[in-house]
Amino acid sequence: MKVTNDIKYIGVNDRDIDLFEGQYIVPNGMAYNSYVILDEKIAVLDTVDQNFKQEWLNNLKGVLNGKIPDYLIVQHMEPDHSANILEFTKIYPNAKIVASSKAFIMMKNYFGTDFAEKQIVVGEGDKLSLGKHNLTFVTAPMVHWPEVIVTYDETDKVLFSADGFGKFGAWDTDEDWACEARRYYIGIVGKYGAQVQSLLKKAATLDIKIICPLHGPVLTDNLGYYINLYDIWSSYGVESEGVVIAYTSIYGNTKKAVELLAQKLEEKGVKVAVNDLARCDMAEAVEDAFRYGKIVLATTTYNADIFPFMREFINHLTERNFSNRTIAFIENGSWMPMATKVMKNMFEKSKNINYAQNNVKILSALNEESVAQINALAEEISK
Repeated sequence: MKVTNDIKYIGVNDRDIDLFEGQYIVPNGMAYNSYVILDEKIAVLDTVDQNFKQEWLNNLKGVLNGKIPDYLIVQHMEPDHSANILEFTKIYPNAKIVASSKAFIMMKNYFGTDFAEKQIVVGEGDKLSLGKHNLTFVTAPMVHWPEVIVTYDETDKVLFSADGFGKFGAWDTDEDWACEARRYYIGIVGKYGAQVQSLLKKAATLDIKIICPLHGPVLTDNLGYYINLYDIWSSYGVESEGVVIAYTSIYGNTKKAVELLAQKLEEKGVKVAVNDLARCDMAEAVEDAFRYGKIVLATTTYNADIFPFMREFINHLTERNFSNRTIAFIENGSWMPMATKVMKNMFEKSKNINYAQNNVKILSALNEESVAQINALAEEISK
């Protein structure tokens, strides 16, 4: 695939994978992207997952058309991008490897060598001329690994963004970009919002016409749309108005309360996303929690604590710096409800959290009092 006249796509699609990073469901597969810049000097940017070594090498050979690459630029050392570095050096022994100093340390860990005789160590603002194309390297530590760099081609105004602006799904999948990019970002990069904000500030100084990520499609049109979403996600802002209800229910009574609340909110014209944490894709529920501005957590007291799926869900939120949200609670307990207290304590380190005044307490099953509390909560959070 041609990105520009001189930049070619040589990545692969993985349509056999079921879980990315061993946990994220990817029904439309995954793309592992790699690129070649053809100039007086030829640069290859990143490799792909080890399962696609031969396909990638064939793609590379086809684009080179008998030529020999001068550089392999390694932006990110996660194995789905770096697995074939050693094989590349065997086939193209004269090529230099361009990477950050921390990346070379990781290469020693992965391959038993740091390729000392091939190293070109780059840092913030360093440049590499290929002839017509002049590359500038920008450090992006903890987006989402410490060794990450991104590469800007001044000639074609292309940002090679490493895992930034990536998404789940094969690169040619016909689906809404934002949905799977949001789930990818929040699940994998979401903890590092401050670092992404720093990278976005650097990117704002560049004239970018094309974004080439390591996952998902090359972005060429309406780049402001994608950058704006990244700004919202990385600043933990509210992307969409609405209420997320995340719940667990053992015998169905908490579920009834959730269904009643959702009905009341929808009658008031509020967008509601309901997630049964025992049955839904947890990553989808986490995505919803970061997308909307208000969240209701409904669960039972369980072993003097809360139901395990709810504890797992809240842990996913807090480890990703959940903040700038309104939280309400529905608790259920037959003799000593304490779920609200437990859940609220789990957010004690979260920033800019506003707690609803009208929470709901259920003693086993709904009654007039708890229904009235649900009505009051619906009234409060619908405003």
